[in-house]
Amino acid sequence: MTPQAFERVALALPAATMTVQWGEDQVFKVGGKMFAVQGQGGASFKASDIAFDVLTETGRARPAPYLARAKWVYFDDVEGLDDAEVTAWLADAHTLIAAKLTRKARAELGL
Repeated sequence: MTPQAFERVALALPAATMTVQWGEDQVFKVGGKMFAVQGQGGASFKASDIAFDVLTETGRARPAPYLARAKWVYFDDVEGLDDAEVTAWLADAHTLIAAKLTRKARAELGL
């Protein structure tokens, strides 16, 4: 998946926004909470407990720096990844983060 496609897919998710933080990193959020980050070829996102274990134990991804305890995974190069897989992972990350928002915040965002 190209970095442009990653951005397009992430922003197509309901109520998703993007800011540039920490220099040039694109930070994708829902309700003000991060669900994915893309920067300089690599990308990270929130994963379910099972996906985190599978992706890190098989070596496809590594625990994301500073966010591993929250079950975030990091890929050095998203361009070598399958578009459908990345799209599904981003949707899951968005869902996991959106579920942690308050009922009121989800309602305000139309989620």
